[in-house]
Amino acid sequence: MDPVADSTDLYAFVSPDKPDTVTLIANYLPLQEPAGGPNFYQFGPDVMYEIHIDNDGDGQADITFQLRFTDELRDPDTFLYNTGPILSLNSTNWNRRQVYRVSQTINGRKTILGRGLTCPPCNIGPLSTPHYANLAKEAVHQLPGGIKVFAGQRAEGFYVDLGAIFDLGNLRPFEQLHNQYGMHVFSKPAPGVNDTNNLNVHSIAIQVPISLLGTSSSNPTIGVWTTASRQKTRIYDGRSNGESLDSGPWRQVSRLGNPLFNEVLVPLGQKDLWNSLPPSQDKQFASYVTQPGLAALLNDLYPGVFPNLAAFVKAGTARADLEAILLTGIPSGIISGFQNYTGSTLADMLRLNTSIPPSSKPNILGVLGGDLAGYPNGRRVFDDVVTIELRALAGLTIPLVDSSYTPDSAASAVTDGLTNTSVRSQYLDKFPYLGVPYDGFYTPS
Repeated sequence: MDPVADSTDLYAFVSPDKPDTVTLIANYLPLQEPAGGPNFYQFGPDVMYEIHIDNDGDGQADITFQLRFTDELRDPDTFLYNTGPILSLNSTNWNRRQVYRVSQTINGRKTILGRGLTCPPCNIGPLSTPHYANLAKEAVHQLPGGIKVFAGQRAEGFYVDLGAIFDLGNLRPFEQLHNQYGMHVFSKPAPGVNDTNNLNVHSIAIQVPISLLGTSSSNPTIGVWTTASRQKTRIYDGRSNGESLDSGPWRQVSRLGNPLFNEVLVPLGQKDLWNSLPPSQDKQFASYVTQPGLAALLNDLYPGVFPNLAAFVKAGTARADLEAILLTGIPSGIISGFQNYTGSTLADMLRLNTSIPPSSKPNILGVLGGDLAGYPNGRRVFDDVVTIELRALAGLTIPLVDSSYTPDSAASAVTDGLTNTSVRSQYLDKFPYLGVPYDGFYTPS
């Protein structure tokens, strides 16, 4: 109910074109229809956006990048976002702009890295924003220390069949296995539907030299999460033009670490609490990871398809594999040549081993596909996190911690039927990596 403060996706990866840096991307304002005028999408000037880095495994921020946004309105007497083509970020045709300030806090010491940095406009259409890629390029700002930042609209790169996942896990391509057991289902399997295609988000992307992250050869892994905060008090002035005044201390209202952790694992009655806390306090939510409701639901929805998982769930055995993937990182010795373990503190963070270089042949299934540079080692913009997490929930990763367990054959087949090719706007091979946002003039066929 608060889209401008909704942490909708988070990415962390060693930059493929600059492997001495790490790129962090936090997305907000999900599911944007491109034809969003006349009040086009923007970051909340009353929201404090932050990306946090933990480099010692305690679930507390050691480095924080903070962004605050300010609106600039040239002509308050027109309803128009722009009065002509926007050909540059300083175009006088652009009526409603946003600028922002970036600060960095390291162990409690805050430094301003940049002020008055300009966001690009939303991608309105071929008449208003005819050279949008150039505008976005102009909005990439260089900061001290070799840090790079971008804040603005991008194409949604996260592909997911929302309609199937939240219809009680009714996976369209999986219906063929469902049919084998005589249940009343669709007449035949169907491909997945990318419900986020042709939609936009607002992205905060920061590229940071690895040398600034506080890692070492013996401790190369960082934990990453993003948050949004609002001030505690809002006063509405009913006597004037409807303005409001925010005051008081900042309160965290949203956060995100691993994809789908909040959405799929944290129950409805705990979501507001979870969103208000730092990862260091996630021990109280660990049971939702080690005894996930979706794993039991798979057994109910697809009876007979997951017999080994059904027996495992019935025995009440805790999912130590999911705890490692989502809450501690994977210790060394479990997967050959890989670890992103941060210690015993249970904390929902994206964990990235910065010593693992980008893959020359990326696999969208990440570590499950033999690509150690992909999820759950951080997360790249094209990683198929839905399939990875579905297969983990279905028991494919249990042998990582229990060699006596044999995954059901269906565990390696379960998927929502989408891949990175399901995204119409192509990913970029350089910063900020997410594709050019869809414009409001184009109507998908």
